Amino acid sequence: MPEFEEKILSLLNKLDEKLDKLLDATGLETESKPSTTPSNDEYVKPSDVVEKQEEEEKALIKPPVEGRRICPACGGTLFNTEEDKSQVLFQQGGMKIYAKLYICKNCGTEA
Repeated sequence: MPEFEEKILSLLNKLDEKLDKLLDATGLETESKPSTTPSNDEYVKPSDVVEKQEEEEKALIKPPVEGRRICPACGGTLFNTEEDKSQVLFQQGGMKIYAKLYICKNCGTEA
């Protein structure tokens, strides 16, 4: 796709040059206004602009910490652990091993 865009820009530039030659040959004066087609150095793809805006929005939100538990309510990563007596994972010789509950220290949400 970038090759296509470059070809279009080069064709537009050639068209502008030919128009300028024609206008000079006929003696008509042209107003000096900036060209509507940006040069290759100034051209920015619309998709790049959108990607940049999305990255800026993501930077405002706390980045996720990989490999750690994250609170769904506040995004915190500090938790207290408690035994969940309603879920028995394993029992051997009268000793029970329970599942764990993770409670956020910031907001108290179970995660």
